[in-house]
Order: sequence, then C-alpha cells, then structure tokens
Amino acid sequence: MNWIIRSTKKILFHTNLNEVLKPVWDYLINYRWIVTDLDFISEQPLPINFDENFFVLDNPEFEKLYQSNTQMIWGIISAVPNNIVPDTSLIAKLSAEDSIVWEPNHFLIQESILEIIAIDSGYTLVKFKDKIFQINLKSIFRSRR
Repeated sequence: MNWIIRSTKKILFHTNLNEVLKPVWDYLINYRWIVTDLDFISEQPLPINFDENFFVLDNPEFEKLYQSNTQMIWGIISAVPNNIVPDTSLIAKLSAEDSIVWEPNHFLIQESILEIIAIDSGYTLVKFKDKIFQINLKSIFRSRR
C-alpha cells in the first residue's frame, strides 16, 4: 500500500518522522532502519550526518532521529527486519529522485516492511506491506482533515 502526504495541514512539516510514524511506532521496535540519500535540517545531535552516503541504525539509534523533530528534506528511510544484512553496494546507489519511487507497491529495498521517501520538502511517500500500518495511519491522517 502507498500513501502520498502532500499537505502540511496534516503534519507540522515534511517529512516529520515523529508525526508520520507515531501511529505505527509500537510495531517497529524490532526493526533496523536504513537511511540513505539524505538532506535534512536539525538542531540536535543525531546518529546521521552528511559524511556518509547511508546509515544502518538499530532501533535505539533511530529512535533518537524519530524523537528529534528533524525535517527530512530528501531521503529514503526503510524499516527492515533485524536479521536482514543489507546490500550496501545497492543502498549507496538509491535516490529519492529516481522516478521508480512513485511506482505503486515498489520498494527500493525489497526486504523493507515500510519505506518513507522524502521528496524536496513537498511530498512524503509512505509505503508499507503490513495491513496494520494502513489501518493505523488512516485513523490518524483521516482525523486531521
């Protein structure tokens, strides 16, 4: 399932991970996070920076990012099962600007159960494989109209 968030009436800013993930956060504690192709604004120390092409974060590291009120301008954020060993040569080549990100149900990282793609502070794509995410996200974003 894919969601496109384009209105900041529903969230404080694009892409605010705390607001986007809040309805499903409790389901994601047993996952690692792949974060790549980043541009972001933050006033806090984070487990990500501009020195590397990508990061693989455990849940406590990602929770710092999730709680930080960081604005993701560009980037691909992907939740993968803890037992997955990511192909780093593939991850380093991924781009939020690739037109393939708009394809329905196409995950840039096949093992992902959830992907968030931030596109130039104007669109947030949320892709997920588990129906529970759809139910919980719908309850939050439909209630904010």
